[in-house]
Amino acid sequence: MAQIQTPAAPVTPPTRWSSTSLSEWLAGRVPGWLPGLGLVALGALASYAGHKFVPAIGVLTWAVFLGIAVANLGLVPAAAARSLPAITKRTLRIGVVLLGFSLSLSTIAALGLPLIAVIVLTLVGTLVGTLWLGSRLRLGWPRRLLIATGFSICGASAIAAMEETARADEDDVAVSVALVTVCGTAAMVLIPLLQAPLGLTDTQLGIWAGASVHEVGQVVGAAGPAGATAVAIAIAVKLTRVLCLAPVVATFSALHRRQVVRTASASGDTDRPAGLPPLVPLFVIGFLVCVGLRTVGAVPAVLDAPITVVQQTTLAAALFGMGTAVHVKTLAGAMGRAFVLAVVATLTVAALSLAGILLIA
Repeated sequence: MAQIQTPAAPVTPPTRWSSTSLSEWLAGRVPGWLPGLGLVALGALASYAGHKFVPAIGVLTWAVFLGIAVANLGLVPAAAARSLPAITKRTLRIGVVLLGFSLSLSTIAALGLPLIAVIVLTLVGTLVGTLWLGSRLRLGWPRRLLIATGFSICGASAIAAMEETARADEDDVAVSVALVTVCGTAAMVLIPLLQAPLGLTDTQLGIWAGASVHEVGQVVGAAGPAGATAVAIAIAVKLTRVLCLAPVVATFSALHRRQVVRTASASGDTDRPAGLPPLVPLFVIGFLVCVGLRTVGAVPAVLDAPITVVQQTTLAAALFGMGTAVHVKTLAGAMGRAFVLAVVATLTVAALSLAGILLIA
């Protein structure tokens, strides 16, 4: 006698929508990367909304703070958490590549050699000084390299670009991102307040903001009170610092490769060492290609606005993802010496750039 098969019961979602039950219901029904991508996309949209209500805080700063808040309130679903590191890395690299479209070598050249020299010397002085002080404070090489890079060049984007070369772990990245966000926000608030006491013109304030504040959004916030002209020159100065990201990453990558090879040779290993970082990461090459395309005028003006939106959105999504790795309780005990280094690095980049501005005025 044939058996009568009863139809399988339809799959229904759980009745109690906790993050755990939602993650279990999603498992196996959607691609593994989709929950993470969806979460960072929501984070980016929330960052835009936050910036709309509080324009003084940039979209990227909002993204980091919201990521930290979501993680520490336990609102990250397990299904999203599994794919967040990979999603964050990919979106960050796309954002850095697209950032190259904001840079034109002709715009940088228009700043003039004295100002370019001030920018470069400030960057190098902050980078070297922060690395030296970090060694005196006995911080590990990865952490002090990330802090030095982020505070001297372009904040969290530079930290992420240097992560692979520095061989940093998740805690190193989380501490560095949290510190550069907090210190950059403080600088954004304090620098405009110092314009009158220091007797700076609006143009000088714009140069100072661009040469010393960490994130591009924070630079705009710092220069904003001095007017549109100050904001324009602040962005040009800031993007000149961003352009230095490629040679700095390439330099430290080359130094790391040389050290690995020398260590292998000293141990008698004649084979090519495994795991060597690329001399110049592929996304940094992409960044330079975009700079070149902008410089030669190969980007139609009609694409400027869409590229800017995509670039800022991908960076916001990436920084939101990086923020979710910052767990306040875990980092509280690891912030002491790193916090001292971050404060000194912030003061160093501000002091060196201000001295240079007053010198060439």
